[in-house]
Amino acid sequence: MLGRLVFDVPVRGNLGLLYLITAPFIIASLALGLFVSTVVRTQVQAMQLSFVFILPTVLLSGFMFPREAMPAFAQWLGAVFPITYYLRVLRGILLKGVGIDALWRDTLALTAFAIVLIAFSVRRFQKNIE
Repeated sequence: MLGRLVFDVPVRGNLGLLYLITAPFIIASLALGLFVSTVVRTQVQAMQLSFVFILPTVLLSGFMFPREAMPAFAQWLGAVFPITYYLRVLRGILLKGVGIDALWRDTLALTAFAIVLIAFSVRRFQKNIE
């Protein structure tokens, strides 16, 4: 709503649907952070690994450059980041006004990322406890 009021971003789609699809993205992002915390031993290592992850995420997700203009390998690599799918959802709902019928694949991908990352994190965490 702040984007609408302050920046005059058009909202052509259903905000309830956007909020619903945002949940798996947030869960996937938090699960990724949890996974990073199970891999590293110190806070400094966690910050360094996060920075290594952030740059490719921003560059390959379609946030800064259109994915269609990227080489096939870069497009494939960008597909391993949850933000790639969430950006398509954002553009679809906010700018195009599409519904779940056009976004179900991206929603499914976000949900799969969330489930897989949580499963990996829990598995790694259990190994660390033992």
